[in-house]
Amino acid sequence: MLDIQQIREDRGQVKYELSRRGIEPPIDRIYELDIERRRLLTEVESLKAERNQVSKEIGRMKDHTARQERIDDMGDLGKRIEELDGQVRQNEIELYDLLSEIPNLPDESVPDGPDESANQVVRTIGEPKQFDFKPLPHWDLGPTLGIIDFERGAKITGSRFYILSGAGARLQRALIAWMLDLHIRQGYLEKYPPFMVKSKTLFAAGQLPKFRDNLYKDHEENLYMVPTAEVPLTGMHMDEILPKDQLPLHYCAYTACFRREKMSAGRDVRGIKRGHQFDKIEMYAFCLPGNSGEELESILADVEETCAELGLTYRVVELCTGDLGFSARKAFDIEVWAPGCEEWLEVSSVSDCGDFQARRGNVRYRPGVKIKPRYVHTLNGSGLGLPRTLIAVLENYQQADGSVAIPEVLRPWMGGIKLIKPEDQ
Repeated sequence: MLDIQQIREDRGQVKYELSRRGIEPPIDRIYELDIERRRLLTEVESLKAERNQVSKEIGRMKDHTARQERIDDMGDLGKRIEELDGQVRQNEIELYDLLSEIPNLPDESVPDGPDESANQVVRTIGEPKQFDFKPLPHWDLGPTLGIIDFERGAKITGSRFYILSGAGARLQRALIAWMLDLHIRQGYLEKYPPFMVKSKTLFAAGQLPKFRDNLYKDHEENLYMVPTAEVPLTGMHMDEILPKDQLPLHYCAYTACFRREKMSAGRDVRGIKRGHQFDKIEMYAFCLPGNSGEELESILADVEETCAELGLTYRVVELCTGDLGFSARKAFDIEVWAPGCEEWLEVSSVSDCGDFQARRGNVRYRPGVKIKPRYVHTLNGSGLGLPRTLIAVLENYQQADGSVAIPEVLRPWMGGIKLIKPEDQ
């Protein structure tokens, strides 16, 4: 959430920064509401002070008639106070609702652009693998090997669901376990959070109210299925004041993720690239405000190491203002090359959110003794997202005979399996 003080002091600059995102939110209305709120609060506090003073006077009055007249006057004063309190509540509701819909301001270093077409490739590591045969896309390779079952997934649940079988399921599990172990070595503390959260937690992470239509909800319990582990990790320290000497905090977590994304038919959704349920490893950091730039580079380096260890060709893409996520002020996507699909697949997005999420979740630290607490900065990055990482492994490690070799780093988690062959399933 944006700092209302920033809007008070320079709403023109705030409007300009948001225009770089291609939006024109009601900043002037927020500014007017804030002025009106402060005016109402000043008036109501003055009247309450007057009521307290008069109450003391009444207690000292001896003349019954004069005392009753003063009590009658106080009744009118109480009605006015009640009326003003109601106006304050309505003002605060509208102000809060408007502020909660406004995304983060982009960092000044973020390139301008209307959408993903203006994103900039920062670097590409490796060359797309060359084959002496026509590499198959995973939607052909998986069923041929017997490790991806689209028909039964659709039968038991519906479209955009599938079943991983045998070595395919084990490869998915190996990727998750290996990535978590790698991130622990990189300095992250593993968490296993709930897969369901309160609306307050989603609000803190910037998912509500903006993305309400994309969330799965248990209406009876009033809980939501997590769309990403970023959500429960953000919520871990809601309403806390973190000791300065414990920052930064680095967490990693695995969760299944659930999203009600609207998907149209076509190349972008063929196979297992996009689904309503998927697995993902998340990396997360709480840090001091002055260190968020350094933390962004650190998480990005850890994601790159993950891709490199898997032997995947990848590229780092800086997102333009029009493609930034709601909570992000600066972000990079990491994309890996999938030779069967013949496209770059996003497996990670690394974002610096500044104090945007911390303000929504009230996560603070105390800079020093007798110094007012301040908001921490938060950052997050996928490390990595599945199933696209699984797609890249299958398509890059396929062999001419139709088998798939297991990357060296994953073999300890595969129970000795070095090659997935059709007859093994």
